[in-house]
Amino acid sequence: MKTKQLLEPCFQAELPEAGCDEAGRGCLAGAVFAAAVILPPDFRHPLLNDSKQMTERNRDLLRGVIECEAVAWAVAEVSPQEIDRINILNASFEAMNRAVEQLGVKPGLLLIDGNRFRPRLDIPYRCIVRGDGKYADIAAASVLAKTHRDEYMRRLAAEYPQYGWEKNKGYPTRDHRLAVMRYGMTPYHRLTFNHAIDQLDLFGGV
Repeated sequence: MKTKQLLEPCFQAELPEAGCDEAGRGCLAGAVFAAAVILPPDFRHPLLNDSKQMTERNRDLLRGVIECEAVAWAVAEVSPQEIDRINILNASFEAMNRAVEQLGVKPGLLLIDGNRFRPRLDIPYRCIVRGDGKYADIAAASVLAKTHRDEYMRRLAAEYPQYGWEKNKGYPTRDHRLAVMRYGMTPYHRLTFNHAIDQLDLFGGV
């Protein structure tokens, strides 16, 4: 049986490095979240991976480990109203910038998951496509962004139980789109996103 290969701890070790990732970019409702994490140089954990490849139980377990052992970590969000105003791509960049600003330790390099970034801060950065499956600090950021956002969506679900946000977390599932048709949109829905049920055909009926 093939053993899972551990992620690389970081891209480089000369400068304090913050891994950055976002969660909730493709959702119809809720804020987009981002996290920035600086890990100790020797940090390793056998369960750590791209958060989308992990079970909810393992994400929650790793959240506690990361928040306890990280040199510094921060989570930030950009509201649905801001998303509608500046678009989701810029909102994702802004959430990452805000998370980095909140770090208690200033990084010397940002490691960004993805192929684009628009920095506001005077810190060098490197974009890594699928970086959350390659480097531990980006994977750690993906875990924090995902778990903090899921927690936020569960709180919103208590306020608006019709939409099933405790399960779909605001993503465009069939049940979520049907609920929008039946009950209308909430203050947490992104008005610039297409909520129509006929869009399901484009995605194979998700």
